[in-house]
Amino acid sequence: MSKKYAWVWNVKPEWVEEYVQMHLNPWPEIMAAHSKAGIKNYSIFRNGNQFFYEFECDGDPDEAFAKMVQDPDCIRWNAITSKMLDVSLKDGNISSGVRYIPEIFFLQ
Repeated sequence: MSKKYAWVWNVKPEWVEEYVQMHLNPWPEIMAAHSKAGIKNYSIFRNGNQFFYEFECDGDPDEAFAKMVQDPDCIRWNAITSKMLDVSLKDGNISSGVRYIPEIFFLQ
């Protein structure tokens, strides 16, 4: 059974439009890497320069991210997008900035 996960990041104001454009037209390789890692039903919502990320994962989301950060295409994507984020990343590892927020309500 899938479990939902979410987090929030801010994008630096000068990068918001480029960040949005990249996510409106993601590379097919990135989409495949996410699927292969077990990420599904992934959505990103925007509120100004704040972005809310929500996805489902059948397994451990940290293991899924560990697979993606080793993928060559994800490495290239993250090299571009990580500079756009207003978040502290350990060693440039994009997953190090993810802090899951708890779900407090769900209507099925």
